[in-house]
Amino acid sequence: MPSLHELVRAHTDLVEDDVAWLQLLMADWQILADLSFADLVLWLPDQEGKGYWAGGQMRPTTGPTALVDDVLGTFIPTGRRRMLDEALQTGRLVREGDPEWRDDVPVRVEVIPVRRAGRVLALIARNTNLLGVRTPSRLELSYLQTAADLTKMIAAGWFPLPGQRSDHADSPRVGDGFVRLDPAGRVVYASPNGLSAYRRLGLQGDLTGLVLTDLTRDLVPARKRPDEETLSAVLGGRDGRATEVGTDEVTLIVRSIPLRPEGERSGALLLVRDVTELRRRDRELVTKDVTIREIHHRVKNNLQTVAALLRLQARRTGADDAKAALEEAVRRVGSIAIVHETLSHAIEETVDFDDIADRLGAMVVDVSGVEVPVRVVREGSFGKLPSEAATPLAMVLTEVLQNAVEHGYAGVTGRTEGRVVVTARRIVGRLHVVVEDDGRGLPDGFDLDSSTQLGLSIVRTLVESELGGVLEIGPGTRGTRVQADLPVG
Repeated sequence: MPSLHELVRAHTDLVEDDVAWLQLLMADWQILADLSFADLVLWLPDQEGKGYWAGGQMRPTTGPTALVDDVLGTFIPTGRRRMLDEALQTGRLVREGDPEWRDDVPVRVEVIPVRRAGRVLALIARNTNLLGVRTPSRLELSYLQTAADLTKMIAAGWFPLPGQRSDHADSPRVGDGFVRLDPAGRVVYASPNGLSAYRRLGLQGDLTGLVLTDLTRDLVPARKRPDEETLSAVLGGRDGRATEVGTDEVTLIVRSIPLRPEGERSGALLLVRDVTELRRRDRELVTKDVTIREIHHRVKNNLQTVAALLRLQARRTGADDAKAALEEAVRRVGSIAIVHETLSHAIEETVDFDDIADRLGAMVVDVSGVEVPVRVVREGSFGKLPSEAATPLAMVLTEVLQNAVEHGYAGVTGRTEGRVVVTARRIVGRLHVVVEDDGRGLPDGFDLDSSTQLGLSIVRTLVESELGGVLEIGPGTRGTRVQADLPVG
């Protein structure tokens, strides 16, 4: 289906500000559909005057639909729907006396001009399935009266309002709780859900006739309320935005939409939603994230302690082989500690591996002890990796870099600098990593399958078993080339 932007560019002369106005309206028109018990279709006049394009559609959640099929992107030529032509020409709301029959369903149609800065940008066709109409209750009458007020505001260019929008995840909807205020901020009507929300705050009795701002001050402790200006503006129905109020046990979002169908404010529509469970889950997630980060921080500290102990032991060891083995263990533990340190600062359980790779390269060079200065250079990007892949990859990269530095440049004379290049590329769900040095190269007769080196055994096990990848080691342009092809999500 074409988007609103695509239809506007292809068939209308609307500018960006006009489109922004229509998008703001469509962000809130679920409210109008629910209050009207009707389907809404946004019709865009063609720039050549040939007809109208359906740029948007919304079904009600409070009643049966009048439009079984989607109409988005369809075209109606001029003269096919008299009401659309009349509303565009006159700029006024047009109602049909007799219902239309669609698939044996009587449908009442009304057309609302959408005005901005004195110009009609589009038309909203409101389609009501009359099979769902019955003798209206007080709730339905209040809904319909409020829908009529919003309709007049749209036609006059006074709605939508800037600020909080209904397409936000936790924004209250009509069915969550409906409260109608008079100009003084006194409750004229509250739906059963709206009344229940305030009773959860501690209200005894009915809401009707009470000044909502004063009532909220009495029920909600000062530390759980917004500032006085926000409280009065939103709960008094003077400002079109949302705020949160609540107690230690209950949290409500209250959104205000001032109503001024004739120009002067005649009251307000308040939508109320109980978000207690949502906020509890948010707190649990925050607590969980903090706990996970704290665990990573403590693991990092413990690993650094282990590395320090191994380093002390290496200094006290006289045997060269034992000292070298302990120093290798220090580097391996250090590479894992770097991953956990990065995760301790991450919001999610993913890490930017570029930073880890750069730090590992610097660490290996600092402790290499070879006569030739070696520089590790990264080309390309590893991107973000999950923690379960970052830890084994860090160990792999540490071992490969350590081998490149130690075996590629140890004992080499006549060189002013060595260069190790780490290349990372992500291609269609896979990560391709190449480490290539310009050192002395592989020894004669080298075979990965028959190698007994511990470092290479660790690398091969991690790449093939832990990461599910493929490892290749062979001669490079000048020195040695190690490449690993790994699956990534």
